[in-house]
Amino acid sequence: MNILFLTDNFPPEGNAPATRTYEHAIRWVNDGHEVTVITGAPNFPEGVVFEGYKNRWYCRESVDGINVVRVKTYITANEGFAKRVLDYMSFMVTGCVAGFFQKKPDVIVATSPQFFNALGGWVLAALRRKPYIFELRDIWPASITAVGAMQNSRIINLLEKLEMFLYGRADRIISVTQSFKDELVGRGVASSKIDVVLNGVDLSRYSPATRKDVELAELYGLTDKFVAGYIGTHGLAHGLRHVVEAARLLQHRDDIRFVFAGGGAARTQVHDLVRKYQLTNVIMIPRQPKEMMPRLWSLCDVSLINLRDASLFKTVIPSKMFEAMGMGIPMILSVPAGEATGIVEATNSGLVVPPEAPFELAAEVSRLCDDNSLHNSLKSNAISAAEQYSRDTLASIMLESFTRACK
Repeated sequence: MNILFLTDNFPPEGNAPATRTYEHAIRWVNDGHEVTVITGAPNFPEGVVFEGYKNRWYCRESVDGINVVRVKTYITANEGFAKRVLDYMSFMVTGCVAGFFQKKPDVIVATSPQFFNALGGWVLAALRRKPYIFELRDIWPASITAVGAMQNSRIINLLEKLEMFLYGRADRIISVTQSFKDELVGRGVASSKIDVVLNGVDLSRYSPATRKDVELAELYGLTDKFVAGYIGTHGLAHGLRHVVEAARLLQHRDDIRFVFAGGGAARTQVHDLVRKYQLTNVIMIPRQPKEMMPRLWSLCDVSLINLRDASLFKTVIPSKMFEAMGMGIPMILSVPAGEATGIVEATNSGLVVPPEAPFELAAEVSRLCDDNSLHNSLKSNAISAAEQYSRDTLASIMLESFTRACK
């Protein structure tokens, strides 16, 4: 099968959409399929083109057998509604145009969270008369209002109409959560054309760490510390100021450190709060290349996974949950009760606290630090649970959905 995939993000960017697309695509290539990914110059989340790349109108490269086409876009940091929409719309246009110059595909896939990319994918599929697959990673534009980036308005209403139009035109929809599928069905989208392919973990890359990475632990003073780590994008949706407040509550405990590793729109806020409170128990590590992620994860004794207290986030499953499982790291999940908390409770791979609750979060970090038996039990359960979310299995399920779309 010849698969044409449109996505805003792709390695060396290390966010969840980039990682998911790459880890699926490499498996399709290894199974003998041809995969072409159309994307932009890597720049997420700071809006600065990565070293070694340029924001060109068109260039090609091969990444582990994947044909990667990079196109010119309007580049901005992952903050500010108007500028990000310009970014999204520019990729919709240049990505769609580039799609006309690729070898005739069997199927065309476009991924959200922003669906201007999905709109470009539909236009391309309609003009090339090929099946169109909408990979739904987020309920957009609802997520815009959920993080407070924009209030309900005529623009939001227009975007919602566009959203429903794209659901209706897709030959198949691949949802990353069961909750997203349930919501779409409730809004009149046919259940029969929606497949659920959860996020997962590449178990060939992420495996239980027997000790902290020696070099990084010494560099950041973490060798003999219990580390509660937030690893990944520092976004508006994550409510990270509450994690800083939890760290403030535990600053008297010299045996505990909080680590923030990554970049994003909320990183400045985190940095400013740490300086304001003069916290010596918080370590901030800048965004690292993807190949560094297992080393960063190895520093953590517990993974902190946070989302703001918004009803939309009941339907979200943070992808970092599965990387934590793969590394054998217990989680403290501070998100609205929903599908994600259900997974953690069913696998007994972590603890759950209410979102935006720094006192409860601090208490559970202390408990895991002090209760070795509980920590080891959750660690063992996380390792066992990871097998259920292997990328090998999930990539295969997604390929089956493509096959159904072609029939």
